[in-house]
Amino acid sequence: RRRRELLRRGRIFDARIRTIGIDKDALDAQVKERKMQEAIEKAEHERFAHDMKKIDKLMCLLEERQKNEVRDLNKALTEFHKNFQGPETRREFDLNDPQALKKDRSARVSDDDPRCTLSGMQKFVGEDLNHDQRIKFQKEQLREWSLQQQKDLKNALADQKLADDLYDKFRIELDRKIMAEEKKEEESRRAVCTATKTFNKIQVAELDHKNELEKAQKIKDDMDEITCLLQGDLLSENPDQAIGPCSKHPVLVDRWKGMTQEQLAAIRQFQKEQALEKKRVREQERRRDAEWDRQRLQAARAQLLWERQQQRQDQAQRRHLDDRNAELSQEQKAKNIYLKEEEYSNIPTEEFYAQFNTTTR
Repeated sequence: RRRRELLRRGRIFDARIRTIGIDKDALDAQVKERKMQEAIEKAEHERFAHDMKKIDKLMCLLEERQKNEVRDLNKALTEFHKNFQGPETRREFDLNDPQALKKDRSARVSDDDPRCTLSGMQKFVGEDLNHDQRIKFQKEQLREWSLQQQKDLKNALADQKLADDLYDKFRIELDRKIMAEEKKEEESRRAVCTATKTFNKIQVAELDHKNELEKAQKIKDDMDEITCLLQGDLLSENPDQAIGPCSKHPVLVDRWKGMTQEQLAAIRQFQKEQALEKKRVREQERRRDAEWDRQRLQAARAQLLWERQQQRQDQAQRRHLDDRNAELSQEQKAKNIYLKEEEYSNIPTEEFYAQFNTTTR
């Protein structure tokens, strides 16, 4: 029993192997799988980057080759113009020839000299003896020029066609290579998908097997735990298990199952005593409040009587003062009248009338 209890404690309190917390093995497997997937993706990206670099390099080489071909074609065309289409081959070159004066002959060689002008009046219409030969020569020259231009045009078209054919072949070969690279890439992707599916199936099978083992182990652990709980002190509610090992903590709170009847009776008795004491204190407070109310009423009644007596004294004093003021006012009026009469009796008649008129005005 002690051994089972120790195993149960190790299983419950060990955070690395208990099934109630985090599954470290599953997390490690997920981390390993994630790292493997990242390594595969990184290798795939590197391979794609290498292929893209090869394609970019090939495109650069092909563009450089095309530029060289265009440059060579333009160079050949310039050489052809320089060698076979010089200024001296033009019909009007004789008019712009810088060596015309050096090549010129004397003003007149014979009567059929073609250099004779109308202003010289040396040759008129119909008098040209070499007219037929000259016309024939000109026609032959025009025919030669036309044949040469047709030949040059045909050669240029043939060169252009050859260049277009070479460019088309180059584009076809490039497209074929690109399609082959895309086909290889698609095949590699399919192989990666197939490998991933196979790996996922294996992982699912392993996970199912692991879950079945964990479920069986969990059922066994639950049954062991239920048996241990049924036979232990937790469900039997043994009150002795709450007694602490030392006097500092006499009661273990996590194992305490309630108080005994004696403890409950003592608590109820103490509560009754507290209720009686509280009732006695309330009675004393009520008596003290009643005494204070009685004294406050007596003080208020005495204050009211004193205020009434004071009001009566004030009224009597005010009446006496009013009577005295009235008497003084009468005496003052009589005195003023007497003084005026005496003043008027001492003033002469003319001054009295003048003073009277001034006062009237």
